[in-house]
Amino acid sequence: MKEGIHPEYREVVFLDQQTGKTFISRSTLNSRETIDIDGKTYPLFKCEVTSESHPFYTGAQTRIVETGRVEKFRARFARTAGTVKKAS
Repeated sequence: MKEGIHPEYREVVFLDQQTGKTFISRSTLNSRETIDIDGKTYPLFKCEVTSESHPFYTGAQTRIVETGRVEKFRARFARTAGTVKKAS
């Protein structure tokens, strides 16, 4: 690798702002904020959504009720079910 052209790859603390959970991962992110964990200072990156708070990962996502869609379709086209078009 060439010297001086690559960003610094180091441990960074990611903070989930919704849950307050932190985790350490390696990254090239630059941050002005720092945090001390176990006597060591890390750069801090604040995330709005992580796997700790995203509905897909937490299982809190809402399911669309399929029967509601079917009933809506049937109600909308029920009035045309009995009519027969005349051949021209």
